Amino acid sequence: MKTYIAVLTIILCTCVQAHWQVVQQWPAPTSPHYEPTWESLDQRPIPQWYQEAKFGIFLHWGLFSVPAVKAWLWYLWKGPNPEMDIVQYMQDNYPPDWTYADFGPLFKAEFFDPYLWADIFNASGARYVVLTSKHHEGFCMWPSKYSWNWNSMDVGPNRDLVGDLASAIRAKTNLKFGLYHSLFEFFNPLYLADKKNSFTTQDFVRSKTMPELYELVNRYKPEVVWSDGDWEADSKYWNSTNFLSWLYNDSPVKDTVVTNDRWGSDTNCKHGGFFTCNDKYNPGTVQKHKFEDATIMDKYGWSYRDQVKASDINTMDELTQLLAEVVSCGGNLLLNVGPTKEGRIAAIFEERLRQMGQWLGVNGEAIYATTPWIRANDTVTPGVWYTSKKSDSGDTDVYAIVLDWPQNDTLTLGVPGIAAGTKVSMLGYSRPVSFTRNPQGQMVVNMPVIPFYQMPCDYAWALKLQGLANA
Repeated sequence: MKTYIAVLTIILCTCVQAHWQVVQQWPAPTSPHYEPTWESLDQRPIPQWYQEAKFGIFLHWGLFSVPAVKAWLWYLWKGPNPEMDIVQYMQDNYPPDWTYADFGPLFKAEFFDPYLWADIFNASGARYVVLTSKHHEGFCMWPSKYSWNWNSMDVGPNRDLVGDLASAIRAKTNLKFGLYHSLFEFFNPLYLADKKNSFTTQDFVRSKTMPELYELVNRYKPEVVWSDGDWEADSKYWNSTNFLSWLYNDSPVKDTVVTNDRWGSDTNCKHGGFFTCNDKYNPGTVQKHKFEDATIMDKYGWSYRDQVKASDINTMDELTQLLAEVVSCGGNLLLNVGPTKEGRIAAIFEERLRQMGQWLGVNGEAIYATTPWIRANDTVTPGVWYTSKKSDSGDTDVYAIVLDWPQNDTLTLGVPGIAAGTKVSMLGYSRPVSFTRNPQGQMVVNMPVIPFYQMPCDYAWALKLQGLANA
């Protein structure tokens, strides 16, 4: 018996050892490898976190925040086709020998509190933040090795603004941190020389653009790389595909980073990650490709303006409408605010952001992690936008975001199909919502009569439609 057990043990051990040797020979799972071609790069899926985020904050901040007129002030002042109102403004407010570089020492950011910013952004309900690391003026908001004496450590604040905000965001919130970066610079001599050579030379790209991008990614690990300033030259000049191949394959954020489509004059709305197509891109219909609407809180400027008036700021009615429209069509909203030269978020911007957070606190279920439904908006009643989401049971719940409370408290919806088990409720309101079917077969919702002090929100209301026939 002992001999039998010993033999059996030897056989068993031999089999286990042989099996382990086979297992060790199996190839380990590998991530997809992306070649430096658009055909390959365009196969990379948009990371899930970005698909579900829906709402982000954009920050245009730089030397242009000092004159507080326009982000393009330098170009509109000294470019080939100057705007006379900008020229006149500079003549009226600065000495005759003033240069754009003279704004550097005045950009002190002395009241910049990144932890306060993080608190505001977290309260807004946003899921990511994108800061301008360098705009077209070329001033770097971090101590770049490739920007001597033209960055926030050498001039002005004497601090690493990118690093300070990244640290605060990651320490105090769960928001993703991203960076905007301009490929070109208005008046950089190397860029102008390449341009004069019809972009057959790449001195600016090799010595400035690409070193900065690699430095930003390796140092700050942004999970959004928002490229801009691409329109004068194609992606071959910018070496964009080589950078993106490294970003997706080997960078420290290769599995989570998301990019946009501004990598050359040939890529906008065609190649890259999510599409921006143009500023304030709100297509109004469901899109096949993920997109982002980068738009402004101040209707007349990306950067902070000293002349801003309360009436220039988007109202909450306008912002909730914009968010509902963009998300219903499959996009994300990237809402821009411009900090002041001192490093403050203006009180009216802070108020709007906190109001957005309050609205999303009630209605976020209809926004976050949703997908477009069979139609973006209703066919009968204007101002009703649809989103959808899989429930825990596997059914599809549909959300109708109603921008305007209907007259007589009666809302007619043309798209939802009524079934025996259909239920209607309102987010933030605990009681069921009744409905009927009219002679045309349309759903007629009896909006509940709610005292103003019990209203779930003040701007737009989300109805949850469960068990629809056409969900």
